[in-house]
Amino acid sequence: MRPIAPAREYDVPVLADLNNRFAPDGLTLPRSESFVEAHLDDYRVIRDDDGHVVGCVCIDEYSPSLVELVSLAVDPSQQGKGLGAQLVKAAVTLAAKRGYPEIFAVSFSDSLFQRCGFHFQDIEKYPEKKRRYDRVSADEWTIGHKHCFALALPVEHV
Repeated sequence: MRPIAPAREYDVPVLADLNNRFAPDGLTLPRSESFVEAHLDDYRVIRDDDGHVVGCVCIDEYSPSLVELVSLAVDPSQQGKGLGAQLVKAAVTLAAKRGYPEIFAVSFSDSLFQRCGFHFQDIEKYPEKKRRYDRVSADEWTIGHKHCFALALPVEHV
């Protein structure tokens, strides 16, 4: 198991690039460096032995009571090693520490999110997400068969 760490300023271009490798297939939404910079405190990363980022995840606040897990990406050379699950768990931990009572995600990766304790949720519960999809591209929701997942969080008092 590799350690999870907060992202650093020098990671911004790498995080945008890693995320955007998966955007053409609809696995992630495209992210600009300005999005990454604005959410830098919300990113967690996994590095290889040489210190290079090989995986990332971000949480994106919709309201004080709701956060979405976004930008989950693992370098193809590192997939199949459990890094995705580590990153999902890191995002859940971060959201709980910040006091969010719920986290949700939209993904093709049914088994990953179910293994991490998430359950299927109707996207209609999150009109904020649907509005964002409408602004980005209606096609983002209809690519393949993405599902919505949610997890109630035990709120940690820090």
